[in-house]
Amino acid sequence: MRVLFVSDVYFPRVNGVSTSIATFRADLAAAGVETTLVVPQYAEAPAVPDDAGVIRVRSGRVPRDPEDRRMLWGELQRALAALRGQHFDLVHVHTPFLAHYAGVRFARAAGIPVVETYHTFFEEYLHHYVPLLPRVLGRRLARAVTRSQCAQVDAVIAPSQPMHDMLTASGIQRPIQVIPTGLPVERFVRGNGTRFLQMQNIPPDRPLLLYVGRVAHEKNIGFLIESFLEVRRARPDALLVIAGEGPAREALAAQVQRLGLMRDVAFVGYLERERALADCYAAAAVFVFASRTETQGLVLLEAMAQACPVVSTAHLGTASILQPGCGARVAPDEPAAFAQSVLQMLDDPARAARCGEQGQVYARSWSSAVLAARMREFYAQHCARANIAPEPALTVAPGEPHERQACLDS
Repeated sequence: MRVLFVSDVYFPRVNGVSTSIATFRADLAAAGVETTLVVPQYAEAPAVPDDAGVIRVRSGRVPRDPEDRRMLWGELQRALAALRGQHFDLVHVHTPFLAHYAGVRFARAAGIPVVETYHTFFEEYLHHYVPLLPRVLGRRLARAVTRSQCAQVDAVIAPSQPMHDMLTASGIQRPIQVIPTGLPVERFVRGNGTRFLQMQNIPPDRPLLLYVGRVAHEKNIGFLIESFLEVRRARPDALLVIAGEGPAREALAAQVQRLGLMRDVAFVGYLERERALADCYAAAAVFVFASRTETQGLVLLEAMAQACPVVSTAHLGTASILQPGCGARVAPDEPAAFAQSVLQMLDDPARAARCGEQGQVYARSWSSAVLAARMREFYAQHCARANIAPEPALTVAPGEPHERQACLDS
């Protein structure tokens, strides 16, 4: 089986979509599914060179977003036109911008099925990036775009049950299948916490609270900083480490300064995934998370895989991970109460260790190989319906997506 992946984001842009694509491609290959991936070209080269199945498309900058790139529509069309002589069984779209419209067009011209993973909860993103748009209007606009795009594909993949429920509530009529992204076996290789502390010049006796992810407004990191202020009153030796980059870093640094936490909050940027990130997890006393927009929340599983105790709120996709028996502490969405949950971990190392061990066992149930097998079966089901009736013309003109591109990803 051959599948064409199309996405508006991929490494070296670090986020959940990039991780999901890379994880599924590796495990699908082992399951006998060959994939070709069409993605933007970035100014910086990927840390690991692309394999032969990755096609980079010349891209331009996205206004007010230094991390993302917008594939040039003409270049994207030429890249896909060069693939028309090759046989594909199915197109899998991963993002709702240019990749969506180009992927649907390619699939319809080739007479093959097209499916799309709905990675992004637009209703919670729009008010952060288009603040002048009234929230009620933004929600209606987001749902209208979602319904329009989902109507143009043959089936939709939701990375969690809450996302499935949200799509259903939005009026999506296409079949929706829940297939989360899993953890590859290498995520369970224990990192070296001492090495991370030495690299960052952090004293070994400071208990670390760790956040990993995009440093963006919708990730609710400001809440974690407020909660940390409460933690520090009881544990003045504690340190909050924020690993990642993003558009909210400047605002969060200002918040840290305003609260007098400059020596107690460390922004360490993106960490290399194969070693430095595992070392960081291993160094942490508690992993903290409070995002309200996650469609799954892979970093929770990554922390659990490293036996790092987790304290998190449970919203949308994270609620599907934070189930009984996962070892994590689900905390209230209120700074003082969240801080109390963290302190209970810091003040009882034996309990924290038990939670970490329980979380690691739980994380093993999220095997990426098992979930890739489910994805292969999903592909086969839709390839079996080979006779696809012609779809009506797209409701969005080819040029329109250029204006919609924004840093809206998981």
